[in-house]
Amino acid sequence: MKLNAGILTKKLAETKAFYIQTLDFGITFENYFYLLLHTPLHEAEISFLLPNHPSQQPFFQKPFQGQGMYLTIEVDDVDGLYKRIKNLGIEIKLHIRDEPWGDRHFAIEDPNGIGIDIVKYIEPEK
Repeated sequence: MKLNAGILTKKLAETKAFYIQTLDFGITFENYFYLLLHTPLHEAEISFLLPNHPSQQPFFQKPFQGQGMYLTIEVDDVDGLYKRIKNLGIEIKLHIRDEPWGDRHFAIEDPNGIGIDIVKYIEPEK
């Protein structure tokens, strides 16, 4: 079983640029109303769809409202990615930190208002 989260957004171009330039995602498939992106090693995918597109059933037409969703991306070098993203001028919503439950992470936000928690798992505190 595979999971592909899909977000309905009018911001396809901004979203594409953000994920490719900021997180090194690649394009799996793209047309004028749908964008399917993959992580750098093709381990996961995420899709974006224009809202209210006539090819889609009503259930898949309501746009995402920019609240109540986040993604977690696990990486090997969280500190290196933090520095790179900071140097790109991307706003850091949560600066890098260690959590007692075993996360070393920071957070950014995509053009749709989706929080992205970028994590390296570390030894939890005892």
